[in-house]
Amino acid sequence: MSATAAPIAVTTLPLAIGGLVKRFGSLTAVDGVSLTLAPGECLGLLGPNGAGKSTLIRAIVGRVIPNSGTVSIFGAPAGSAAASAALGWVPQELAIYPRLTCAENLAAFARYHGLSSRELKPQIAWCLQWAALEDRAKTIAGTLSGGMKRRLNMAAGMIHKPRVLLMDEPTVGVDPQSRNRIFEMIEAIRDQGTSIIYTTHYMEEAERLCDRIAIVDHGRIIAEGAHAELVRNSFGSRSQVIARVTGSPAAIESWTARHNGRANDGAVEFTIDQPTEISLLLADAASSGIELADLALRRPNLESVFLYLTGRELRD
Repeated sequence: MSATAAPIAVTTLPLAIGGLVKRFGSLTAVDGVSLTLAPGECLGLLGPNGAGKSTLIRAIVGRVIPNSGTVSIFGAPAGSAAASAALGWVPQELAIYPRLTCAENLAAFARYHGLSSRELKPQIAWCLQWAALEDRAKTIAGTLSGGMKRRLNMAAGMIHKPRVLLMDEPTVGVDPQSRNRIFEMIEAIRDQGTSIIYTTHYMEEAERLCDRIAIVDHGRIIAEGAHAELVRNSFGSRSQVIARVTGSPAAIESWTARHNGRANDGAVEFTIDQPTEISLLLADAASSGIELADLALRRPNLESVFLYLTGRELRD
């Protein structure tokens, strides 16, 4: 008989959240969330605006005191000195000093985290190299491009070598080249064993970077699992038909409703069990005076799952 691996104890988990509840007056922002983060795992946290993600992140950092429930970092309560030492936070808003150089910024954040003089120089050098800013060490931060500022922001969050890193929308407002570099940075620290909580509005980022995804809505986790698992649980073996059509708006709306479709970004999407169902869709469209401009068949993706579960766009 093969031995079964023992489960990881909660006290050794990078992050363990149990029954977390946070209310602001009559509003319940976080409603009984339980979640764990495994060593070296990148966990994507997705949800529409107002879903409770920001409150959850602030509770992990220790800046929001919950009404009930627990948050621990390697067994230490959120907000404690031990939890803070193990935790890094890269906020969506840039948290750098625009009048200091890149190296001076990192030195300042290193001092805040209590790094010794002996640790300072090698850790600043590592962070600059990790962020591809070695040649910008003496450049004033305020003069950097948007992508470079984002990378410096990330380096500031990693200056004390945290074992858990929270990243809130790290690629907002950056160009494709900078976004690629940020992906490489994240993949590098994940490969080195850093555990990551990653929030984003870009589905392709979550699909590329995250080992597991938790979808949050109305303060609750409504789905959790790997990308393929979420698609399978939501759609099984079904596929999606994306049609672009022209015709009477009333006729298109009626056609869409008859086949349980959904309008999305100028197209109409349907979920089907068999490809043969496409002919029925097209025949009904033709009889309704609707002309087909374009048709595509695809397997559902993470965005499909999100819309299916929440009924909303990610940025709603």
